[in-house]
Amino acid sequence: MTDFLPIPAKAASNHASQTRETLARDAANRLEVTFLAEMLKSAGFGEQENSFTGSAGEDHFASFHREAVAERMVARGGIGLSEHFFRAMMERYDDA
Repeated sequence: MTDFLPIPAKAASNHASQTRETLARDAANRLEVTFLAEMLKSAGFGEQENSFTGSAGEDHFASFHREAVAERMVARGGIGLSEHFFRAMMERYDDA
């Protein structure tokens, strides 16, 4: 199990089950945000061509902007990947 997805394997009570679902939903949303941010990067979103481009930190700030845009996209429904990720995670833990 990885440190960034601390989802309990078994739920002892209804509260633990809700916690597991919340953690899985958050992890699924983060996966979709990461995917969308990479797709925005591949599409050239955030790249600029002008006289102020080319500084050392420009790529870092552009990545922050892409991630913020991706977070907003997921908050408004995204492209549906997080639901598939969530179902796959819950299916795996229901089988365990």
